[in-house]
Amino acid sequence: MEARDVPISIPALATEPQFAQRLREHLEREQLLDRCYRLQKVQGGHVALPVLEEKLSQLWLPQEIPCDLVQIQDPVPSRRVHRQTPAQKLREELQQLLGESWSEELERDVPHAWQRHGDLVLLSEDSFRAAQWENMGPVLWETVASALGAQRLARQGRVLPDGMRSPSVTLLLGQDGWVEHVDNGIRYTFDVTKCMFSAGNIREKLRVASLPCSGEVLVDLYAGIGYFTLPFLVHAEAAFAHACEWNGHAVEALRRNLALNGVQDRCHVHHGDSRQVSTATQPQTPCPHIASPSPSLSFQLELQDVADRVNLGLIPSSEEGWPVACRVLKKSTGGVLHIHHNVESLPVPAQSQTPVLQAEQASPEAANCDGEAQDPKEDREKETLGARIRPEWQTWAEATAARIQELLVELHGQLWCTSILHIEPVKSYAPHVHHLVLDLECRPMLST
Repeated sequence: MEARDVPISIPALATEPQFAQRLREHLEREQLLDRCYRLQKVQGGHVALPVLEEKLSQLWLPQEIPCDLVQIQDPVPSRRVHRQTPAQKLREELQQLLGESWSEELERDVPHAWQRHGDLVLLSEDSFRAAQWENMGPVLWETVASALGAQRLARQGRVLPDGMRSPSVTLLLGQDGWVEHVDNGIRYTFDVTKCMFSAGNIREKLRVASLPCSGEVLVDLYAGIGYFTLPFLVHAEAAFAHACEWNGHAVEALRRNLALNGVQDRCHVHHGDSRQVSTATQPQTPCPHIASPSPSLSFQLELQDVADRVNLGLIPSSEEGWPVACRVLKKSTGGVLHIHHNVESLPVPAQSQTPVLQAEQASPEAANCDGEAQDPKEDREKETLGARIRPEWQTWAEATAARIQELLVELHGQLWCTSILHIEPVKSYAPHVHHLVLDLECRPMLST
């Protein structure tokens, strides 16, 4: 006997065209619409909306929408049925490649998510780890790349405990790991096998890009590939930047990124450990038209008394760089420190939190620095921002402000005031641990 396809029939609600949209909205709200099939015209010019057969017992309709329960013969599948996600396509092609060797263990090894950098896909650390995958050779990676629409593949490993947060990434397919990423109109290029790119810092990069830095000199003590150096130069219009970085791979990417964005003439890259800054007083070279010293002496000769603004973008703590930051600030006018830190805070019910914390106001030591009254409008804005600051964050900020003030007094032998301008939560780093940035204004108190 010749085999024939068995026609299928699905339930639907038929209504006049003028009621179709209202009926659809009702079915969607009640989660009764069967999205696997399209709406269809039926006899009498009515529109039939497919409904889920297993939920017919829950079906109820407003009296103002006239409709009848009908059966649609051979319904037309919706576009979403034919649309295949990349993860589904990958799993299907791997099943075809392995045939009878396919197993639940192998299926658990297939990734459901990945990072895409142009034509390179970066797979998660736990993907394709079973021995059978390793034995397949290049054909596996060619199949994966084809399914995901990539030309190159790499797989993440654990971040190395080398003090530089170097990635442990293996290139699986392709000749190199150099990729390009565009963030807020800024081009970043880096080698994924040697440098990390933290997409979670986009909020802080956007914030520093909006700061009024025209005419200022910036020192970025942990520049990396230019995460913050570039927004300061490109968007915030800092006049000049000193970018310090100890990772040679990051320095290579940083130099490329400065050139990509056309700001290489406004930045001096210092390759080495920024903690090596000398305490001796030396002539400074904060501007590009003054000759620079040799690289081996650049920290000792240049990075003192030069900065209007210092960025300390190192987590979990930038505390080791605080003495250096105090040293590079301009002695006569001071400046602003952007201090990154991971701060732990206990979960507190929302109703028991203090409604407003003075997170945006001056520290107690700085309260009488100038004696000028605050503008009421500014106070209201500060209270609005301060309302989301947790007590532990405020405590950390105040302790940091006090410690920085002590360092400045020890270094310069005169009084300084430190004022908490802003506390910015960047992202959640771990449960109850937040990556914060403290904007701390530091000014010398001129003797009378």
